[in-house]
Amino acid sequence: MAATREEEIVEKTPVSGSVMVVGAGISGIQSSLDLADSGFKVYLVDKGLSIGGKMTQLDKTFPTNDCSMCILAPKLVATGRHPNIEIITYSDLLKLDGDPGNFVATIKKRARSVDLSLCNGCGLCVENCLVRYKPQIPETRDAGLDLEREEREKVDDLFEVHGRENESLIPIIQSINDEYGYLPKNILRYVSQELDIPFSQVYHVATFYTSYSLEPRGKHTIKVCMGTACHVRGSPRVLDEIKRHLKIEAGETTDDGLYTLETVNCLGACAIGPVVVINDDYYMVKPGEFAETIERFEKSDISPVTTEVEK
Repeated sequence: MAATREEEIVEKTPVSGSVMVVGAGISGIQSSLDLADSGFKVYLVDKGLSIGGKMTQLDKTFPTNDCSMCILAPKLVATGRHPNIEIITYSDLLKLDGDPGNFVATIKKRARSVDLSLCNGCGLCVENCLVRYKPQIPETRDAGLDLEREEREKVDDLFEVHGRENESLIPIIQSINDEYGYLPKNILRYVSQELDIPFSQVYHVATFYTSYSLEPRGKHTIKVCMGTACHVRGSPRVLDEIKRHLKIEAGETTDDGLYTLETVNCLGACAIGPVVVINDDYYMVKPGEFAETIERFEKSDISPVTTEVEK
């Protein structure tokens, strides 16, 4: 029987001992392992940053409900350690030239800006990515020039009290917050300069604690406890009543700059809940009583609940 044209091509074409697998999902990984175990040199190409494909995003597999990573993880390790498999990730297959069994693949490897031979998976490259995060150029201008003379003297006095060491940062920030009711940005920059601490770290501390604010607060701060004990006794209704009365939402300040409304998880006064703190005084405010409470507070004719309890 005469050989067909395709059979003649296969017989005449020298077959190379290497294979390229495009796509590093579970099927591509298993194919690569099977081929590598058979003695072929395998080039596993994927456009993603890592191998595993969609299966790495699954929780259970059908129909056995087995853990997907329990199945995939051993194959990932075996693929990475196999001497016959070369993994080429973050790459695109541009074209194939040649015949079946003897071809040349053109692959475009996208830039990582990372030396993969030195990569240990620490993640610092992601945290300091110049594409995702815009680098900040340190300012050489004297931050003290942005302060009024009186402001600068106040901050300098804090340096005299707390010192100029790194551990002085939090006490100084706390004192500034007590003085101004919030943390002015220009003062934080001056603190960063004088303590020789990057402004990013100062900003991180200032935004970490909920007791600090970067925006001006009202003359009086109203805190509504939303803890479990106060919640079951009606604090959500008290909060709604306060918002309607002051016409602001939690975290906002009234237009006249008189009140700032905040919610907190616990105020440590569960026995007398629902509790509302105005400045530093604790008040037991039941639903429907806030209007009377704030009116009496403004007239300075109210006794804190702590005093009433003591009596």
